[in-house]
Amino acid sequence: MARARNKRSDDKRAGDRRGAVSAVVESVDGGLAELMPDRERARAWTLLIDGAPQSHVDLDDPAYLGFEYQRRLGHVIDLVAPPGKPVHVVHLGGGAFTLARYVAATRPRSTQQVVERDAALVQLVRRELPLDPNARIRVRSVDAREGLAKVPDDWADLVIADVFSGARTPAHLTSGEFLTDVRRVVKAGGLYAANLADGPPLAHLRGQIATAAGVFPELALVADPTVLRGKRFGNAVLIGSDLPLPILELTRRAASDPHPARVEHGKGLRDFTGGALPVTDAMAVASPAPPPSVFR
Repeated sequence: MARARNKRSDDKRAGDRRGAVSAVVESVDGGLAELMPDRERARAWTLLIDGAPQSHVDLDDPAYLGFEYQRRLGHVIDLVAPPGKPVHVVHLGGGAFTLARYVAATRPRSTQQVVERDAALVQLVRRELPLDPNARIRVRSVDAREGLAKVPDDWADLVIADVFSGARTPAHLTSGEFLTDVRRVVKAGGLYAANLADGPPLAHLRGQIATAAGVFPELALVADPTVLRGKRFGNAVLIGSDLPLPILELTRRAASDPHPARVEHGKGLRDFTGGALPVTDAMAVASPAPPPSVFR
């Protein structure tokens, strides 16, 4: 009974600490940043920019991925190499460095480059949610394409694109020219994974698949079935490689998530693309803005 009483006391103190922690709110280059404490996890935070959720980080458990799109990108990280093997990763878009922390936790001794244009946001996150000083994570505060251009050929096992400005992917990160430089950086057999956001009629998503198909011979798309049916606005993860993808394992993991997703590839993905044209720099536009109801 004494042990039970002590546990209840510890739980109450932990709850009191969570309740006492307040949000951190600062202006950054991209708008108003808010770090909101997670009331269910003692040292976890959600980053919002102008009210749009960007990242969730648990400092006590960096292998925990709370957002569904981050879980799907986590599956890609898990499958890029045998479990625990160190890898080279480029992150285009940093947010709160959630996925870089995940790689460092699940694949120790990995070498990572994070390209996050918003220098004020980088300073905020480094101060309030510090990175493990032993993690091999380098952060550059430059534009994603400028940072990508500095990465050597065939350096990365994985390039992750998760760049949003005002909840929209900038136009210059949607083109074939951009993806051609991504492929330059990815090793033979490596992976490219992009977090894309779209809603009905899914013209942006289809265009991004067509664009990636001109650069990567192997593609897969992971998304909530309601998003794929054009029923609501949401995220989809597009994966590209020059070698066949681990479709069966990816499908198993996506289906077993708390928010199950569907994997499209091969003929099903070509049919979904529906004759959309590849995007070039000359015609590129930003991804569509989400409706206000998405963040309510």
